[in-house]
Amino acid sequence: MSTGLLVQYLVIGLIVLASVLIVFRKLAPKLSNRWLAAASIHFSRPGHAAWVRNVGQRLQPKQATGNCSDGCSTCGACGPKPPAAARAASMPLEFRSRAK
Repeated sequence: MSTGLLVQYLVIGLIVLASVLIVFRKLAPKLSNRWLAAASIHFSRPGHAAWVRNVGQRLQPKQATGNCSDGCSTCGACGPKPPAAARAASMPLEFRSRAK
């Protein structure tokens, strides 16, 4: 295997890994935040080197600030918008007979 092919495989592997992580964070945000918090706690322990503790602090997930723009949904006020079908239910229906 040539060096160029190995580098190509490594770059493709890193791109695939990054896309899997992004999709995982989008589809399972609570689980990914739990895992990030656990990794942050593990790396931030006093017995580790300073650079490892720094990585642990960077891995710490963002906390909900409590305002309506962060989408934490803890108060229930930022609930999902009603689906388009529910909004369309208020519009009257017109039935027309088929022309023969």
